[in-house]
Amino acid sequence: MKCPFCTCDETRVIDSRLGKEGNNIRRRRECVTCERRFTTYERVEEILPMVVKKDGRREPFDRSKITAGIRRACEKRPIPIETIEKLVDRLEIQLQESSEREIQAAVIGEDVMEALHELDEIAYVRFASVYRQFKDINEFMQELTDILGSQSQVLPPLKK
Repeated sequence: MKCPFCTCDETRVIDSRLGKEGNNIRRRRECVTCERRFTTYERVEEILPMVVKKDGRREPFDRSKITAGIRRACEKRPIPIETIEKLVDRLEIQLQESSEREIQAAVIGEDVMEALHELDEIAYVRFASVYRQFKDINEFMQELTDILGSQSQVLPPLKK
């Protein structure tokens, strides 16, 4: 393991502990050269499907992209980072268990929106506004009225 401070190849493990969920190992390391300490995490690499984008491109599943999108949607909301991580874990496990070799990006996006809808409606609307790329305010308002359900009579469509 390379030291993130001096890039030396020699480090030693000082402490190892099982992660909170039991699916990873947290290791405390020390660089032999600069003697600085840092933490690494080790977990089993799972086989995940390729993601098929709207334009037909295929790319490997990237957990960090989903996490970043959900974090942006949840900014300034009372949602702990642990909850976001658990949500992403659940989505990733779902993909692993599906045993599909490829999955449409749209399916992943819909799964994220469904999970956010249950978690926090404001985060859901934020994510949906970017994901669905609303063309105008009326499409956005329609999404809001769908969320509000019975209160949809209260919000008339906006005129251009």
